[in-house]
Amino acid sequence: MKAGLYETLERKHGDAAKSYVAQLFAKGDDAMLKKIGEEATETVLAAKSGDRLALVREIADLWFHSMIVLARHGLGPADVLAEMHRREGISGLDEKAGRKK
Repeated sequence: MKAGLYETLERKHGDAAKSYVAQLFAKGDDAMLKKIGEEATETVLAAKSGDRLALVREIADLWFHSMIVLARHGLGPADVLAEMHRREGISGLDEKAGRKK
């Protein structure tokens, strides 16, 4: 049975020579955040191109790298889902206006 996707992030403790996740953790925050920027840009380009398969692949990359950053901060997908559930039924404009600055 395959491990859950988020659980693969436990590879952060692994050998950086054998694990991409461990490599990113070893390189630090700047490398992780750079990957999110790169993947976000690639997502935008894929969406503009109209290539549905490329869009799905780029969003998968973006989500994966986002999960790496969440894990770096001791958070996980459940934290993001809880926030999304909190916002359910609230106007996006109202939700944004109600955020503490």
